[in-house]
Amino acid sequence: MSTLSPSVPALRSEFGNAIERHAVSCGDTVVYVRRERSHDVLAWLKTTPGQEFNYLTDVTAVDYRDPERPLEVVWQLRSLGRKADLRVKAGLDKQAPLEVASVCDLWRGADWLEREVFDMFGVVFTGHPDLRRILMWETYAEGYPLRKDFPLRGHFSRAEQTRQALAANPEAHYSLEELSIADAFDELPADMRERLARGERGFLK
Repeated sequence: MSTLSPSVPALRSEFGNAIERHAVSCGDTVVYVRRERSHDVLAWLKTTPGQEFNYLTDVTAVDYRDPERPLEVVWQLRSLGRKADLRVKAGLDKQAPLEVASVCDLWRGADWLEREVFDMFGVVFTGHPDLRRILMWETYAEGYPLRKDFPLRGHFSRAEQTRQALAANPEAHYSLEELSIADAFDELPADMRERLARGERGFLK
């Protein structure tokens, strides 16, 4: 039988109606918090004696097919000393700007995790020190690939996707050695293929 985390009543006592609801799923306690209080709740969970969730396991998001259902930002926490886990979620209204406070000031490891959620879902983490794409290139214009409204093959044709990718100057982001083993080597421009054949490399300094 699944056991409710003792953090839940402590959170309700401390934050009242900022704790919207809770659930137990597959043995994990999930706490739903109001978006505007998420940073306060997470800071309290990290620093309060008896809680001390000092390890941020993951930051991710979930988008549901139901357009009326909010997009959820998810923080997976662990207390290393107590060997306890807790999942915290905050719902973001899809009809409003997708914004929530960054937790980089609480856990430095949140930096790239938040950038990935920004890149894939379009969530803006306010207060993040360097919020920019991490998987797609900076000029990627098709949107956010893990949103449910994103077409399976993207918004643009394959030809347009290839044109944009090449225009993004892949040599500035990958070594010529990496490009030489790509499946699309034969589709690279002739001058680039010639440089690869000569063994030249183009690293981003």
